[in-house]
Amino acid sequence: MSPQPQRPTPAEREEMARLLPVPAERDLPGRRHQLLKDHLMREIQHHTDAAAAKPRARYRRRLAWTAIPLAAGAMALALVTGGVLDRHPTAEPGSAVASGPSERGTNAAPAAVLLDRIATIAASKPAPAVRDDQYIHVTSWGASSVQTDQDPVMRLEKPRKSQSWLSVDGSRPGLVRAGGKDLKLDPQPAGTDKAPSLNAPTYRYLESLPTDPDMLLKKIYDETKSSGPGPDEEAFVTIGDLLRGQLAPPKVSAALYKAAAKIPGVTVVNDAVDAVGRHGIAVARTHDGERTEWIFDKHTLELLGERSVMIKDIPWAKKGQITGVSAVMSRSVTDKPGQAATGHTS
Repeated sequence: MSPQPQRPTPAEREEMARLLPVPAERDLPGRRHQLLKDHLMREIQHHTDAAAAKPRARYRRRLAWTAIPLAAGAMALALVTGGVLDRHPTAEPGSAVASGPSERGTNAAPAAVLLDRIATIAASKPAPAVRDDQYIHVTSWGASSVQTDQDPVMRLEKPRKSQSWLSVDGSRPGLVRAGGKDLKLDPQPAGTDKAPSLNAPTYRYLESLPTDPDMLLKKIYDETKSSGPGPDEEAFVTIGDLLRGQLAPPKVSAALYKAAAKIPGVTVVNDAVDAVGRHGIAVARTHDGERTEWIFDKHTLELLGERSVMIKDIPWAKKGQITGVSAVMSRSVTDKPGQAATGHTS
């Protein structure tokens, strides 16, 4: 028989959690980590003592979502430039244009118009044929900011590559590969505290979400009540989490974008840059002096990644400082962890 493979030590698990390219989290009570960080920290907490509850760096969860066909993108660009950017011809690149939660019609707010275009293209994509025994494979780059007791100033690290293989229905162990190391992710059995949820979605869980934007947004508000810095910010970040790191079904993706358009304070940023230097237009929301941007290709409206930017000075960061950035390079369906694409690719 082959020898039993060694499980990573607590120090190795903590190092893997540090290597994952997810932007930084400051002291915002109750805010969740992104899906992979959830799994990793759950493993760390299970195998280490109370010291693991005081990590050196604070992280914010971030990942990515699905690509959009180029054919539809040409039409989308014309719609966006005519329906969004031309409404504010004097706006400078990087400026934010305020939006409202539910405006529609010819007077619709820019963010609502842009998100409606993105949702329309997302809904037109074919749904992938995905089996329960398969995995969603995501490749991404990202950089997090680190803040320590010795150095309270947030400092952005160098972007790192990571890959994840997530069980389609949560019944099988997944895998994260980052910094030259592999870490197995626990299954997500139904009826347990690890079951799929808004905080840790599988593809099958995403399939089960309402496709009516109002119903979906209500579910998100209800299930994140009393979490994070406030209901609107928590809803915006939760939707961002659901649109990243998984291959969301087209109709659910469209509903999530339309739900985001109903959140107060959503804005448009005319120019933003992801972790690998790709420029795009962004949908954003600001909380406590930090603006979170979902970055889209201006031609295809494909979600490229995310960026967090300070818009005012605070003790641990300066106005204009990038506090976190990510870029999604590919999403695909594979038959087993560690394997290259075998099916749907975006």
